[in-house]
Amino acid sequence: MAAPATTKPGSEAQAYTRTPDVIVTGNDVPCRPVICAYSEIADLGTSCPDLPKLDIDLYIQNYVGRTRYERLILIGKCCVPLRVEALKAAVVEAKRGSDITRYKDAWAMLRSVAPDEPEAQRDEEWIEKTELANRTETTRLETELKGYRNNLIKESIRMGNEDLGKHFENVGKLTEATEAYNKMRHDVSTTKHIFDCGMHLASVAFQRHDWSSVLSNVGKMSSIHGGDEEQAQNAYTKVASGVALMGLGNFSDAAMTFLHTNPSVSPAEYSTVASPNDVAIYGGLLALATMDRKSLQSRILDNQLFRAFLEHEPHIRKAISLFVSGRYSNCLSILESVRADCLLDIYLQPHVPAIYSLILQKCIVQYFIPFSCVTLDSLDASFGTPNRSIVPELVRMIRDGLLRARIDAKNKVLVAVSPDPRSVVQTNALAVARKYEQEAKERLRRLNIIAAGLEVNGNMKKQPAGGMGEPEFDEAWYEESSRITRLLTEREAQRF
Repeated sequence: MAAPATTKPGSEAQAYTRTPDVIVTGNDVPCRPVICAYSEIADLGTSCPDLPKLDIDLYIQNYVGRTRYERLILIGKCCVPLRVEALKAAVVEAKRGSDITRYKDAWAMLRSVAPDEPEAQRDEEWIEKTELANRTETTRLETELKGYRNNLIKESIRMGNEDLGKHFENVGKLTEATEAYNKMRHDVSTTKHIFDCGMHLASVAFQRHDWSSVLSNVGKMSSIHGGDEEQAQNAYTKVASGVALMGLGNFSDAAMTFLHTNPSVSPAEYSTVASPNDVAIYGGLLALATMDRKSLQSRILDNQLFRAFLEHEPHIRKAISLFVSGRYSNCLSILESVRADCLLDIYLQPHVPAIYSLILQKCIVQYFIPFSCVTLDSLDASFGTPNRSIVPELVRMIRDGLLRARIDAKNKVLVAVSPDPRSVVQTNALAVARKYEQEAKERLRRLNIIAAGLEVNGNMKKQPAGGMGEPEFDEAWYEESSRITRLLTEREAQRF
């Protein structure tokens, strides 16, 4: 057994930045020192050093399917206080399935940070048994599918491709699963089959974080709703679309999608993606980041459907109420208290900095509207943090044109910049002139169409007696159009 590297007091961080000695026992993989392992795993995701208000057992019960493992692994990577508990649960969750790669990944991370835990002992027997079972099942399903194709039984071929796709998805072969589900699409015969196929493809796309593919498949599912299952299908498509739009950074459309989710549908219909708590958090935060106070009041606080979701997350509802009532610092304080929980969400985590920044900017803009100047100290007291001044954020907002103000560094005040009245009048005049010119062109085009007899009317005019004749029209229309044409031509000539 090799002895661990020794370091002088105060030089621990420098020692662990180098390749440390390792401890090897039997056939086990090298076990790195705990501090080094923590730093390596933390690099895999956004660090969340604060203790979140999260009970892992209660939290993970809201989900089914492969998302349970993904969420546990994310907590294990990012949250130091809950790391060991989350990784132990991830190992157990992986062994419930048949994805050997997931088990090895979870075991390796747990082995690095807590080598003495029972779950940190590599289960070679389970690995060998599962590998054999996976190979046997793959061979069986492929043989059955080949027989169905030889017999040209369309429904059996569809079911064979579906079973094979599910098997590949369960063992972690997402590319092969996508191919099987795509082949399944050629043999669908009912709307339920189309919906199931789209759901399978969307499930694989979620695991790959391929948001464009999720939107594509969910869009196809949305177009075939019907029957008694319409509400359940609509709830799944709304939640899936909202998560995908959020993943693409389209916060405004994502917020509107979450706001239209039906709360009366059982959460089990979309538990492979999110929970009712997630819908409340996603929709509430995105609405705060993209909507004004009037829209927040009408579309969220007065929206009975979405208020049912907000009952699961009352702090989000309170934050929205505080923003609408103008108590911005209290609103930000509540949001800051739940930031640690948001950083542990698999879909929300990458967007937490952007969403919180948008909300902060909106709060500053709304706070500054009634004033001509505000001291920087008061802004720091309302929006700053003990370790961060609000001034860099103000500078960024002014440069981006989000805040019409200037910073007086000498007097330490933020001064509003009033727009130049002459410039405003000129801008409005030019806009009115462009609008008038566009309307004049449209009117002239219509006059010429009428004068040429190309207008199509619902009720044709009666033809004069004696057979076919020339269509009647008022000569005044033609004279007026000719006059306008001459005026426009003369004006264009004078311009050049």
